[in-house]
Amino acid sequence: MKNEFFEIAKIEDAAKIWEILKDAIERRKIEGSDQWQNGYPNLEVVENDIEVGKGFVFKTDEEIISYCAISKNDEPAYDLIDGKWLQDGDYLVLHRLAVSEKFLGQGFAKKIIRAAENYAKENKIKSLRLDTKYDNLGMLKICEQLNYTYCGIVLMNHSERKAFEKILNN
Repeated sequence: MKNEFFEIAKIEDAAKIWEILKDAIERRKIEGSDQWQNGYPNLEVVENDIEVGKGFVFKTDEEIISYCAISKNDEPAYDLIDGKWLQDGDYLVLHRLAVSEKFLGQGFAKKIIRAAENYAKENKIKSLRLDTKYDNLGMLKICEQLNYTYCGIVLMNHSERKAFEKILNN
């Protein structure tokens, strides 16, 4: 088994991350979703994630497997939830999760989410929040499998999303 790492992305990772995201954007289009079909995310978003320290990769010694952006208490749309979050303390938010085509169906989306949960615990953060479109059946299934609680609806990029939260035992 190759060594696997979860770490902050480096600027030299941006091109590979963008390739992974472009493939995910195309997958969502083929699935008939309008998620990520309006020019977001894009390479500038990835580069900004990396520059501000919120871009993360899950990788082996040889290659990047998946990507996500993680920030602390930093999603204004979450303040306007039609529903209720599980807790009012500090949280991490996970966005822009994508897995390389080469590694689809091998559990790496769950692995990067679990790695983000561990990162939160290491930093004494109480919960992890995320959102997804109604038609993103893969992500909805992962939320269920990883015991995320449905909390309500948030409006992201002029589109309603299902919002989830998981309380982490620190």
